[in-house]
Amino acid sequence: MENEPQTLRDAHAVATARRPRPEAEVSEWLRFHQANARMYRAVSEVDRWHHHELKYWEGFEERKAEELTMRVVSGDSG
Repeated sequence: MENEPQTLRDAHAVATARRPRPEAEVSEWLRFHQANARMYRAVSEVDRWHHHELKYWEGFEERKAEELTMRVVSGDSG
């Protein structure tokens, strides 16, 4: 996994680089937050020094994804 982020700093850089444009569709933002949650979860197993902070970011991204999922389910795509 040489191309995968290995540290908290790497993970933040990846998240920043792939961030959708502000006006992107809700579905794109949902995929972004879901991918970030998976990434932070994986990095938390590698960067043990920042494990708890990475777990925080994993939870943050999961909550954002849940909020967007509820918007999609309720028909609010704006």
